[in-house]
Amino acid sequence: MTTLLVIAKEPLPGRVKTRLTPPFTPEQAAALAEASLADTLHAVAETPATRRVLVLDGRPGPWLPPGFDVVPQCAGGLDARLADAFARCAGPALLIGMDTPQVTPELLTVDFAGCDAYFGPAEDGGFWALGLARPEPALLRGVPMSTPQTGAVQRERLVAAGLRVRDLPRLRDVDTAADARAVAALAPHGTFAARLADCTATGAR
Repeated sequence: MTTLLVIAKEPLPGRVKTRLTPPFTPEQAAALAEASLADTLHAVAETPATRRVLVLDGRPGPWLPPGFDVVPQCAGGLDARLADAFARCAGPALLIGMDTPQVTPELLTVDFAGCDAYFGPAEDGGFWALGLARPEPALLRGVPMSTPQTGAVQRERLVAAGLRVRDLPRLRDVDTAADARAVAALAPHGTFAARLADCTATGAR
């Protein structure tokens, strides 16, 4: 079975989802980030796994369900932090972020038989998931993060290493208000959709 890794920031106003402000306030953006993280962790908790790990920048809160090990993120850029997360794993591992609350246990249940890596592209050009049968941190170090080419560069890095790559469905990250509305429509019964409705009802300033 697989180790499931979630890399996340503590959902504090002014530190998360800053591209949601405006139209939302920093407090509303943090509430939406918390809901996104809660839905993500719930999906991970429902997915069969050897181990579930939250790689966290900050401190855990009441949004953290039982059954997760919590480890701190290392210093450095996102590529270094992702590499360090994989370095903590001895066997197959799948890593996701906190920006796709529409994920389901079905999407996260991966089988490395017949492949060496899983790659989940994001609509913004990045990636929402990366799985490695044999975690190798060097595959991530030096990949330019948060650019429209991030996903293409990361996937090419896997192919160039001779790995057999299996693609996951393309998902939309929550970065902007338009993203938030689109993602909430995909998972209308989740915590994120409910929180977005509350924020909209109280007025996004």
